Amino acid sequence: MHLDSCLNWKHHVRQKKMHIKEKMRELYWLVGPHSELTIENKRLLYVAIIKPIWTHGIQLWGCASKSNIDTIQRCQNIALRTITAAYRFERNDAIHRDMMLHTIAEEIQKFARKHERRLEDHINPMSIELLDNSKDIKRLKRLKPYDLV
Repeated sequence: MHLDSCLNWKHHVRQKKMHIKEKMRELYWLVGPHSELTIENKRLLYVAIIKPIWTHGIQLWGCASKSNIDTIQRCQNIALRTITAAYRFERNDAIHRDMMLHTIAEEIQKFARKHERRLEDHINPMSIELLDNSKDIKRLKRLKPYDLV
């Protein structure tokens, strides 16, 4: 993971976006609208190949600004529209529901809850201190991983 000079996730999110686009180009012949595969198999390819690209390190970059998270969300929407060959007027939330996939924000919350449970159940008693936010001063809108839950 790489933070740029302004201490934000812009560079990292841009790299994820480029990686997702590159993989979708490579898989287009399999997941595109002219493919012979069923929607279930295309979904399986998405979950196995594309989703791990953006979920890697989500516990950390999930604290990024809304605009950076929206960038990844747009990539996911484009990928799902390609897989389903959806018309322009189809709503993204309907496509997510039909494909039984979570949005980026929902995945961030899911991973944050899972991370919090792991810290609570950890054998090292000092790990629970990572969840203590009583000493934090909230002057800026910055998020911490425990704020995502």
